[in-house]
Amino acid sequence: MSQKSKTVLFILLVGLIFRSGHSFVLADNTSPEVDKLNTEIDLRKDKIKELEDTIAKYKDNITQKQTEGVSLKNQLNIIQNRIAEAQVSVDLITQELEKSKLEIDSLNIDISKKQETIDKEKKMISKIIQSLHADDQKNFMEIMLTNTNFSDFYNQAKYLQDVYIDLGRSVRQVRIVREDLDQRKTEAEAKKKEYDSLLTELDNKKNDLNDELDNKQTLLSETKNSELRFQTLLDSLRQQYKITETEVQSYESQVRKKLDDQQRFKDVSTGGGDIDWPTPARYITARFHDPDYPFRNVFQHSGIDIRMPQGSPVYAASSGYIGRAKHCTLASCYSYILLIQNDSLSTLYGHLSRLVAEQDQYVTKGDLIGYSGGTPGMVGSGPFVTGAHLHFEVRLNGIPVDPLGYLP
Repeated sequence: MSQKSKTVLFILLVGLIFRSGHSFVLADNTSPEVDKLNTEIDLRKDKIKELEDTIAKYKDNITQKQTEGVSLKNQLNIIQNRIAEAQVSVDLITQELEKSKLEIDSLNIDISKKQETIDKEKKMISKIIQSLHADDQKNFMEIMLTNTNFSDFYNQAKYLQDVYIDLGRSVRQVRIVREDLDQRKTEAEAKKKEYDSLLTELDNKKNDLNDELDNKQTLLSETKNSELRFQTLLDSLRQQYKITETEVQSYESQVRKKLDDQQRFKDVSTGGGDIDWPTPARYITARFHDPDYPFRNVFQHSGIDIRMPQGSPVYAASSGYIGRAKHCTLASCYSYILLIQNDSLSTLYGHLSRLVAEQDQYVTKGDLIGYSGGTPGMVGSGPFVTGAHLHFEVRLNGIPVDPLGYLP
């Protein structure tokens, strides 16, 4: 067979390869392994929906009980529903973690297959191009001059043209698959972040569950399952809250007046409403006026509770003067710091286990002012605690407002 015939035959074969519907982009990349993963993912989704419905029922039960009269039986019922809700929430997040892991596995398989497809097609394209170049890169004029008749020239030229067209199409398809591959990698990275976030949330929900169990145990211990003891406890807590609130408001009023009289704010900048988080921690266990606050029957929750280990550092959320630094030596005593700014705002840090800042001291935002507490029975925790945390308040003209409206 002559070199010319070999060239025509080679081009015919290549043309048939490309014209036979070779299109890896549209190919079905699913596999039994992926199908199995998708089935598992669907099962997890069904289970998640079932758990979400169960949690909604517990929330409805809690809401209903909260509208009923205040009694020990009712309070224990609420706590028991919260315990059950927390337990189901742990199961829910566990299922979400498993679903997320399955989705990551499926994405990784898809990524691997797409990468294999790209590598295979790039090799094929490279071989075809090399073969064409090996055939002396004949142009149309050369093909016409080397063929004895027009039919041979037409066939060779036509298939050569088709090969180049299909090569261009294949290169474009490789680019499309590459873009899809990059998108799948981005999705996989996002799923990994979601997985890590769920792990953190799972730890927090487990801590929520432990707090609720401790809350139940504390209530039973303090009341001895007696309605009379429960009502007496409520009255005592209300009195203690009133005393603390009156003390805080009185100190802020007196200290702010003294600071104004002495023009202590004249030469210092105290933030102008710029308030930052007082701790690196961000997990909130109770919000401002939270309807699920354990002591809502005693008072409206006047700040936010930020979960953090006992003895964690607490920093000044703004610059200003320490208007009150209450040291305690007993667990029943509520230890706190009141920091006063020059813009009608103040911040309060409660349940401190140890104070660093002193009364009348000027502090700059970010300065260490104390260490967190909140563990029942520990010095400085006071009576309104169920677990280690920082109680943080923002006050406007002496009145508590929602801190989340000021925090970044």
